[in-house]
Amino acid sequence: MSNKVIKVEGQNIISAIFGSFDANAKVIERKFGVVLNNRLADDGNDAIIVSGDDEGRVKQASDAVAYLVKMAKYNEDINEQSVIYICDMVTAGSVSELDNLGDDCICVTMKGKPIKAKTVGQKQYVRAIQKNTIVIGTGPAGTGKTFLAVAMAVKALREKKVSRIILTRPAIEAGEKLGFLPGDLQSKIDPYLRPLYDALYEMMGAENYQKQVEKGVIEIAPLAYMRGRTLDDSFIILDEAQNCTPEQMKMFLTRLGFNSKAVVTGDLTQTDLPSGQKSGLSMAVKILAGIDDIAIHSFSERDVVRHKLVQAIILAYEKFEREQQEKYAKKQNTQKPNNKRD
Repeated sequence: MSNKVIKVEGQNIISAIFGSFDANAKVIERKFGVVLNNRLADDGNDAIIVSGDDEGRVKQASDAVAYLVKMAKYNEDINEQSVIYICDMVTAGSVSELDNLGDDCICVTMKGKPIKAKTVGQKQYVRAIQKNTIVIGTGPAGTGKTFLAVAMAVKALREKKVSRIILTRPAIEAGEKLGFLPGDLQSKIDPYLRPLYDALYEMMGAENYQKQVEKGVIEIAPLAYMRGRTLDDSFIILDEAQNCTPEQMKMFLTRLGFNSKAVVTGDLTQTDLPSGQKSGLSMAVKILAGIDDIAIHSFSERDVVRHKLVQAIILAYEKFEREQQEKYAKKQNTQKPNNKRD
């Protein structure tokens, strides 16, 4: 039997690590085949004891616990999803990539909650936004593409690096269904822009947000409203860009003015364009790759920070789509005519 002792400063940190009804501890125990106990170390201080038959697995589990202790000290939210992510990183031998993950605070919400990168992929995304004028972020739902982009925009505005924030996304049903919604144009486009409102409300508060909108410091509008404009001294975010046509994407990217930054986000697996219509986002990823001052960042299912089932759903759909593609390829091969002569 192998044991590892991780010293902890205070029962509140132990409670955060073990989680409600020991849910977090059970994740670690299942992942590594170990047992976690909370008791006093030989020097009389609080400690978490990791025990198991396999010394290597005990070492991995203790590395995961040690990182969770660090998270708890920074008052980071520790839940089952974050514990699973850390365990997966440790298992993959990527524990060194977790160093300094939660050190940098992007901004603080109105409730005083710090917004930080929660995964290595998110940290790389934030750094890309800091270093480049244009960033294209692609990946599945729940990876924080839009939320982190809005947080970076709010940070830039607070630090007076830009004078306004412009948020836009395509309303692909504008020609058909928007006209049947009640109210004026703003009321009709609100459903499409709601995720952007929600992110800004959390960071700025509804009252402050409304004041900034009235002063023209924050603008949220459909993508069609960007045509013909030159956007100087602005932080511009194009959300749900997988629903842009190639022409719309080119139009948006060429709106960029002096002292401005643009972030384009989207999920290439959830395109709502009509069948046969190419996505401007997928084309932009291919066309702009390798251009200086343009970064293309791809999130994976490991970066999902929503409910743990979201990651499982994404993986299940990816598996189903791969199987369908393989079946289609086999069908095409069997239907090819045999041109050989007897």
